Amino acid sequence: MINILEKGTFSDDMEMKNATLLTEFVLVGLPYPPEWEITLFLVFLAIYLITIVGNLGLITLVRNDSHLHIPMYFLLGNLAFVDAWLSSTVTPKMLVSFLDNKTTRGCHFKTDCVKTEILTSPPDYLSYDRYVAICKPLLYPVIMTNRRCTQLLVLSFVGGFLHALIHESFLFRLTFCNSNIIHHFYCDVIPLTKISCTDPSINYLMLFIFSGSIQVFSIVTILVSYSFVLFTILQKKSEKGASKAFYTCGAHLFSVTLYYAPLLFMYVHPTSSQANDQDMIFSLFYTVIIPVLNPFIYSLRNKQVTDSLRKMLKRNA
Repeated sequence: MINILEKGTFSDDMEMKNATLLTEFVLVGLPYPPEWEITLFLVFLAIYLITIVGNLGLITLVRNDSHLHIPMYFLLGNLAFVDAWLSSTVTPKMLVSFLDNKTTRGCHFKTDCVKTEILTSPPDYLSYDRYVAICKPLLYPVIMTNRRCTQLLVLSFVGGFLHALIHESFLFRLTFCNSNIIHHFYCDVIPLTKISCTDPSINYLMLFIFSGSIQVFSIVTILVSYSFVLFTILQKKSEKGASKAFYTCGAHLFSVTLYYAPLLFMYVHPTSSQANDQDMIFSLFYTVIIPVLNPFIYSLRNKQVTDSLRKMLKRNA
């Protein structure tokens, strides 16, 4: 293991022992002009604070209001937890780098990469919940039980953990002997693989197979679910009910599209054609921007949530 150093520097031991295997790496961070440091720090600090307050506030709201103790809001509370966790694994380290005048921070792929990769699968169970609620409303209490919701959440986290474990196990076949500098702002599999001394073809293949399969399966599941929802809505004569369903499902689809578009560019198209800066922009979008948008997309535009929020504020006033 090596010490954390400033950008572009290496330890004397590293220069003398090229064959030393590295497990800790230096993050270069976002590329930006030096005069933007304070501005970017304040912008990302505001984004992070809004993310934490918004998502943890939603969790508190769902927990304290008995009217929100239904499967949809239970699943939204889990989404809020995932967003808060994902943002907290990435943004604080980036904020410190702004304060340190681009002094880089290190990452350890055995912990940091896995901690981030576990959360890269969005909660597609929301589309299933909407499908059951709209297409099978009479069976909704029977299908979407507490046990079923818990099973969906456990399956999601176990799947994310196994997915991360697969990529981590393949990282162990790589050697890192020439450079410990990662051109990224957090520990991710692709930029780490790029600096390997070993042929990373198998790692890229595994990324394409597993990440591609997960994303294709998730997208197909979402599209099929919402296709059935659309057909059901169009058959209904209730204009108010159709409008409400379109409103809710449209927000879900918008969030899913924002999430999957960067991931498809990053993990499915040929990695060799990607520039590091482009990689970071896509990563920034789904690790920092999406978590701050989800509370607004899913919750604050929901009348039941906003009514519950007003009641809670009045009680505490």
